[in-house]
Amino acid sequence: MERETPEPAAPATFLRGEEGASPESARARFERMIRRVQADVCAELEAVEGGAIDGGGGGGALFREDAWTRPGGGGGISRVLQGGRVFEKAAVNVSVVYGVMPPEAYRAARPEAAAAVATGAAGGEKAGPVPFFAAGVSSVIHPVNPFAPTMHFNYRYFETEAPKDAPGAPRHWWFGGGTDLTPSYIIEEDIRHFHSVQKKTCDKFDSSFYPRFKKWCDDYFYIKHRGERRGVGGIFFDDLNDYDQETLLQFATECADSVLPAYIPIIERRKDVPFTEENKAWQQLRRGRYVEFNLLYDRGTTFGLKTGGRIESILVSLPLTARWEYDHK
Repeated sequence: MERETPEPAAPATFLRGEEGASPESARARFERMIRRVQADVCAELEAVEGGAIDGGGGGGALFREDAWTRPGGGGGISRVLQGGRVFEKAAVNVSVVYGVMPPEAYRAARPEAAAAVATGAAGGEKAGPVPFFAAGVSSVIHPVNPFAPTMHFNYRYFETEAPKDAPGAPRHWWFGGGTDLTPSYIIEEDIRHFHSVQKKTCDKFDSSFYPRFKKWCDDYFYIKHRGERRGVGGIFFDDLNDYDQETLLQFATECADSVLPAYIPIIERRKDVPFTEENKAWQQLRRGRYVEFNLLYDRGTTFGLKTGGRIESILVSLPLTARWEYDHK
C-alpha cells in the first residue's frame, strides 16, 4: 500500500521516463485533457459561486488545491470547495498513476477478466501482479439548494501491460466514465435538458451510443439492497475498446467537455429557489442513499482503496452532510 507525498505545487506532467516520452501518446494527451477539464470546471463553479453573492459582487467560496505524488509513479491534483452559498461541497480531482497493481485491484478494475480466470474460461488471464497505467478526472457536486441536483462525472483511461508472470501476454487498454444526475426533487425540465446534452454528444460518434450508455448508467447506479436507482441517470460506459483508440479518446474528450453545458443551466435555474426545512431534510435523506451506493458498490471507490490511493481523494465524493432517519415514511 503506497502512501502519497504532498507536493507544494503540481508538476507540469505526472508522466516520467518512457511514460512521458511521446507528447502525442494516448497517456500524455489524456493527461492534458483531464487537467484542462479540471481547470475549466473549477473556474465555472467558482464563477457561479461568486456571482451568487449580492447579484454578482464576487467573494464566493473558492477551491482548495492539494497536489500529491506516489512513490510507484504518478500523482494527482485534488480541488475541493466547501461551505459555499451555492455549493455545499464540490470536488474536481485528477489522477495519473502507474506502477504494479496487486491481483485484488486488478479484479476490481476488470471483474469480467477476473471471472474468466475463476471459471477457467478461454482467454482468462492468470491472476498476478500487473503493470498498469490509470488516469482520470472525477467530480461530484453537491449544491446547497434541495431543488438543485447533485451531479457526478468521471472519465478515465486505463492500460495494463503483460503480467509479470505471463511474459508476452497482450497489453490491454480501455476507456470508461460517464455523467449522471441525482436530484432530490424530480423536475422534468432539468432532466430533459441534461439528457439532451448527453444524447447530442453521443450522436456525434454513433447513434447507438446514447441508448446503450443510458441503459448502462441506469443499471450501474442501482442500489441493490434498496431496490432503487441512485438518480435519474445519464450515460455510463466501462472497459470500452471496441473502436479505435483515437475515436474513443475524442469521444471521452467531448463527453468531458459536455459537463458544463449539461449542468450549469440547471444550477442557474435552481440555486435561488426558496426552500423550507422540510425540503432540506428530504435532501439529506436522499444524500444518504448517495453515500450507500458510493461506499458499497462504486468500482472507482473499490479500486482506489485496493491500490492504496489517497483516502481524501477517494472519499471526496461523499456529501458534507447526510441523514439516515430510522423507518422514514
